[in-house]
Amino acid sequence: MESVEVTAEGTHVSAAWLSAQISEASASGIASTLTQLIRAGEVAAGAQLPTVRALAARLAVSPGTVSAAWNILRKQRVIEGSGRQGIRVLERPALLAPQRFENVSRYWQGDVLDLTLAAPDPLLLPDLSQAIANATPDPELNSYRRPGITPALVNAVKPTWGWDPPSWLAVNGGYEGILLLVQSSILPGQHVAVADPSTPRLLDILELAGVVVVPVATDADGPVPESLKQALTRQPVAFIYEPCANSRSGTNMTPARRDLIAEMLRDTRVLIIEDDGLGDLALGPYAGLGALLPSQTVLVRSYSKSHGPDLRLAVVGGPAEPMERARLYRQFGAGWTSRTLQNALAWMLTNEAVKAQVQHARTEYAKRRTHMATLLAERGVKVESHDDGLGLWVPVLNEQQALLVLASHGVAAGGASGGAIRSHPHSIRLAIGKQLERPDEVADLYAMASRAL
Repeated sequence: MESVEVTAEGTHVSAAWLSAQISEASASGIASTLTQLIRAGEVAAGAQLPTVRALAARLAVSPGTVSAAWNILRKQRVIEGSGRQGIRVLERPALLAPQRFENVSRYWQGDVLDLTLAAPDPLLLPDLSQAIANATPDPELNSYRRPGITPALVNAVKPTWGWDPPSWLAVNGGYEGILLLVQSSILPGQHVAVADPSTPRLLDILELAGVVVVPVATDADGPVPESLKQALTRQPVAFIYEPCANSRSGTNMTPARRDLIAEMLRDTRVLIIEDDGLGDLALGPYAGLGALLPSQTVLVRSYSKSHGPDLRLAVVGGPAEPMERARLYRQFGAGWTSRTLQNALAWMLTNEAVKAQVQHARTEYAKRRTHMATLLAERGVKVESHDDGLGLWVPVLNEQQALLVLASHGVAAGGASGGAIRSHPHSIRLAIGKQLERPDEVADLYAMASRAL
């Protein structure tokens, strides 16, 4: 039996041959067999696969079963295309990775100035070793019991939370918290409303989960009510947005906008997931939806930028049902977050000297934002916003050309397109977390890059 047919258009895998290789005619069985055939070289890169109906008929299964197998392989980045265009094996099947966020810094030389990530300045972070030394000893240290969160950390975060959720969970960073919520509460194919622009890592997570993203426009006050109203006609099961220090605009949702958004979501069953990546460094007060819609809202607050990325800590608080789903899903992996690190963060959150240090860092970052925005303005470049956060977004004529100009001068930057759901004006990031040694030269380079065509 011939496995392939070579035509002018390329290599075609026959339904008869492929069906003979498949011993388990389920979606996962079909996907698994084809993956093995590709890895063994029996199905070549670029080969066109049989149509859904042709393979389904040979396997005596429904077309939906084959379609589900193709969806698995698309998500694993093994195949591409659709029924109308034809399904083809990718020329170089990609490793499963967050494509928008994938960091290419391992290819850089040592003298590259990295302004891609809005990372904190290590010199402005509290002393982690001191925090661990002063952390309250946990009575269950080294136990294999899997606590959601230590009592010390719950008591430390409650005063700044904005409301008193019934359930808490400590996780290994903010994006792990979001990943757990998405994977445990949202099914593939369901619609999710997402504030646009978003963050590359969130969009990667949603793509991995196989959900349908419905964009919700944002402005300086937060999500735009009319855009959310339109998104709700698609019956999304969740709404994900940043209530504080938007990673793109640096703005905080205003109380007036919060009230409008709350009214629109009040009588729905939409799960609200709030992503607070700046945490205690945010200048503005929390004006999220939790206090108004506590039965629907889960807040994920990271302490990486404010207290140290090697804490690997974020706290999630919200209603019992989605929180319990996330906790149980976590039992497949890590299970719990280090009690020692949780209690170290609890000590930092309640220690007056550390609180003063975080306040100093907040003030220093604001000065750096304002300084760089002023330098750019002197060169004729007005940044989109510099209200809050550890980065500025610099408008450019051509994003790719601007990044190439900076790269040619030893500067690595990130483009806004990775976080855009719909098209947005071109802009590139200028991270201001770390103190720049030659800020005037950096401003010169960004001004030059902004004009590149």
